[in-house]
Amino acid sequence: MERLIYLNGELVERKQAKISVFDHGLLYGDGVFEGIRAYSGNLFKLKEHLDRLYNSAAAIEMEIPMTKEEMTRAVVDTVNANKLRDAYIRLVVTRGVGDLGINPVKCFEPAVFIIADKVTLYPEEYYKNGLNIITASTRRNIPEALSPRIKSLNYLNNIMAKIEANRMKVPEAIMLNREGYVAECTGDNIFLVNTRGEVLTPPLYTGALNGITRTVIIDIIKDMGLKIIEAPFTLFEVYSSAECFLTGTAAEIIPVVDVDGRKIADGRPGELTIKLKEKFRKITKKDGVKL
Repeated sequence: MERLIYLNGELVERKQAKISVFDHGLLYGDGVFEGIRAYSGNLFKLKEHLDRLYNSAAAIEMEIPMTKEEMTRAVVDTVNANKLRDAYIRLVVTRGVGDLGINPVKCFEPAVFIIADKVTLYPEEYYKNGLNIITASTRRNIPEALSPRIKSLNYLNNIMAKIEANRMKVPEAIMLNREGYVAECTGDNIFLVNTRGEVLTPPLYTGALNGITRTVIIDIIKDMGLKIIEAPFTLFEVYSSAECFLTGTAAEIIPVVDVDGRKIADGRPGELTIKLKEKFRKITKKDGVKL
């Protein structure tokens, strides 16, 4: 089936979904985006995704030309038009068409497009057996230069780290911040379980994106009566952890069993990681907007 793309108020065929070469999203990565999941006709955490989208846009002084209610309808219509019940949705807002200079005041109308398609996850064997990952030499952008809370189209920092992962033939890479603390991975947040059973994740100020799935997992951990610690940690804590796992909209919760050639604990997915994955998948069909 030929996918229909939402583009500036219209649903158009993929081959007609075109953006100007003068769009600042293309020329300078000037825009914001969200990745959203639909599970069995439920747009999971759509409100939270849209809140982050509009907050990101406000942070770069870009006004989205639609209300949140209109954007919600546009997302629903796009998924329904493609006859999807389980899907990955990419929602993008660019600064719009300007000139070849970087001055954003030359861009008069932001562009909005929405792509809905089937989900492409990590292979199932990775969820069963866990990931081998590395630590990238590329450091995370410092928050003083570009806030990690802005989910912007400027992803070159993450891409450079992803290239290192590709070179080592692994699917992900840990990114450290300027001080050497763990920030996040190229496309996922990271969690550890220490030998005392406490769960650790980097605080946002280290350079981590405020992931929607990250927030859900933190809430689940608290509901389980476990201690969650948002505090800086180094690779020492990673290497000596009892469990390690990553979270993200596309990845959901996926175990890590080897970092930089060092086994995490016994080299198998941890019990808590498996439980969290099961609990997470149970709530994905409940909290969101129905198609």
